[in-house]
Amino acid sequence: MSGLLIAAPASGSGKTVVTLGLLRALKRRGIPLSPAKAGPDYIDPAFHAAAAGTDCQNLDPWAMRPSLLTSLSERASMGKFLVVEGMMGLFDGAADGTGSAADLAQLLGLPVVLVVDCGRTSQSVAALVSGFAQFRAGVTIAGLVLNKVGSDRHETMLRAALDAVGVPVIGVLRNDAALVLPERHLGLVQAAEHDGIEQFIEAAADAVERGCDLDALLDLAGRRVEPGRSSQPDEIRRLGQRIAIARDIAFAFAYPHLMDGWRRQGAELTFFSPLADEGPAADADSVYLPGGYPELHAGRLANAARFQSAMRQAAHRHARIYGECGGYMVLGEGLIDAAGTRHAMLGLLPLVTSFAERKRHLGYRRLRSLASDLFDGCYTAHEFHYSTIVEEGQADRLFEATDALGTNLGPSGLRRGAVCGSYMHLIDRAGA
Repeated sequence: MSGLLIAAPASGSGKTVVTLGLLRALKRRGIPLSPAKAGPDYIDPAFHAAAAGTDCQNLDPWAMRPSLLTSLSERASMGKFLVVEGMMGLFDGAADGTGSAADLAQLLGLPVVLVVDCGRTSQSVAALVSGFAQFRAGVTIAGLVLNKVGSDRHETMLRAALDAVGVPVIGVLRNDAALVLPERHLGLVQAAEHDGIEQFIEAAADAVERGCDLDALLDLAGRRVEPGRSSQPDEIRRLGQRIAIARDIAFAFAYPHLMDGWRRQGAELTFFSPLADEGPAADADSVYLPGGYPELHAGRLANAARFQSAMRQAAHRHARIYGECGGYMVLGEGLIDAAGTRHAMLGLLPLVTSFAERKRHLGYRRLRSLASDLFDGCYTAHEFHYSTIVEEGQADRLFEATDALGTNLGPSGLRRGAVCGSYMHLIDRAGA
């Protein structure tokens, strides 16, 4: 089992494009791949899956216990080449300074390929790379990809400056306006909404093949821990025996490891599309509404009569219904879109949310369950949204929350009977 981690000094350096191009280039060679994304990201993994032709796993070094990280990476990379894309800058983590891509690389024994944006620098690149290479023992900067290089002369200057640093340059990518992905408020526009995704990935792969020494890159890959070293950790308790999960571009933010864990606990998973006016299976004993972009599709959801009726029938038969972030908003009575128009939602929780009154909420959370019959114990989670709560009625609370620094954030989420939800995306059980 071998692999590497693609990182950068800062966000926006081009590591996603490099990762996508590398995955497709290696796929062209017939190399079995296992893509992964560090941190609490739902959007990049869909691009990874499109480029590699196989599912992408999240590996979160802050929110996941080391035992879970090791177990997930072992299962994902059995006999495959593991390509992990880092998040933010290599040493950037949560507010408490932990949970960086560097932490993940060190835990899993992965060498780092550093993608450096050279668009506004020349000889100073040597100081930057030298600092990253020497900053932390146990983290190996094994190679460099110089991105956004302007000309042959620029490349010559960069290489000459880096000669003394001792980190090999294994790739040089030129400025290319075609290698830019569109973004929106939570990150990249989703892969499923990108009409030219296949052409984009092919172009990225062509650029990587032209500019990178793939054989040298493969030679950098580290040997990872042997399979079977880690035990299977306890996972988040399944919602029920037959779990119906909403899945389309409005409900796309669900962690694969969470659903795989439910399967290992014996759950049967089915999927439905609220945007196609589908409801959960009639025999489902639980329903999961993940996060996503319901605020962009609020009108369609409000007019999805079959979806709304089936959800209310599920609540009437006391199926356990759980919504995260966007799914939580849809469980409420109303959702106000960016234009200020209010759309009727399911009305299963006393909640009205607004995207017209935008405020960013972002960060890792530790949660203590206040509903032991639904969720037992404590969890790690992540919160990232721009909506605000404008109305909230009487209901029980679901969690007590603190942030990564331990600051008390008070109660979070709502619960009425078997219907519950919050803005928090559950990731793992809390603990060593």
